[in-house]
Amino acid sequence: MADGAKPRVKAPKSASAGEVVTIKTLISHKMESGQRKNKDGSVIPRSIINRFTCEFNGTSVIDVKMEPAISTNPYFEFEAKIPESGDLKFTWYDDDGSVYEDVKTVQVG
Repeated sequence: MADGAKPRVKAPKSASAGEVVTIKTLISHKMESGQRKNKDGSVIPRSIINRFTCEFNGTSVIDVKMEPAISTNPYFEFEAKIPESGDLKFTWYDDDGSVYEDVKTVQVG
């Protein structure tokens, strides 16, 4: 698990049926590419969030594969259509096998 990795999500708590909403996510992670060297000349091992997914009630909304060129603290903003009340599940996958998750519930009214 990366030191200080912390996911943050901004999603609406409510929406109208069929409404398209904007979702914003950010995860604090230093994202080491594996191409830099430390003071001793040794390569610093790669450590990145390599995949981000979002599902709504088990249906995929977005699935992103990330490569070493991704910036520190990756931020994603995207839109999703909310057909019914349910849960948005956000998952970040780390190179070291760690998985970070967050869930936001959206009520349709």
